[in-house]
Amino acid sequence: MGDPVASRPHMPGYGTLGPEEGSGLLPWAWAQERLGAARDYWVATVWPDGRPHVMPVWGVWREGAAWFSSSPSSRKARNLAARPDVVVTTDDPRQPVALEGRAERVTDAAAIERFTAWVNAKYDTELPVSFFTDNACFRVAPRRVIGLDEADFPGSPTRWVFDEGR
Repeated sequence: MGDPVASRPHMPGYGTLGPEEGSGLLPWAWAQERLGAARDYWVATVWPDGRPHVMPVWGVWREGAAWFSSSPSSRKARNLAARPDVVVTTDDPRQPVALEGRAERVTDAAAIERFTAWVNAKYDTELPVSFFTDNACFRVAPRRVIGLDEADFPGSPTRWVFDEGR
């Protein structure tokens, strides 16, 4: 996966500047750093009747995607089974990154073992692989991502768009 195409998102009424003004467009590396450094993430799914559902989760940014787990009977897992469209955001409102994508259920044993190691290292836990094989693991590759730096609110908002064919 190569770098996405960056542009200024359309934000009418917010006084945003052109893509060459202020900080200019943020580099994709900026967003990846924040995705990787986030302690926690917010995951937004959609109920079958269209209502939004948002919950915080432990997760990691690895291999170009957001990864998290959930009980298979949780509302978010049931929502994702019916409609895999999802938004995953970082937990920092001053330099937020919001990732749109489609959640794919991870069942590959080697991938779940890697995810377990990443989670244990990040959160200083010793969860067994079975914890995640008994639950639902998800991977979300980005389709569109928006980030901004509050220190330059009008000049930093950036949208990154990945291959729409994914």
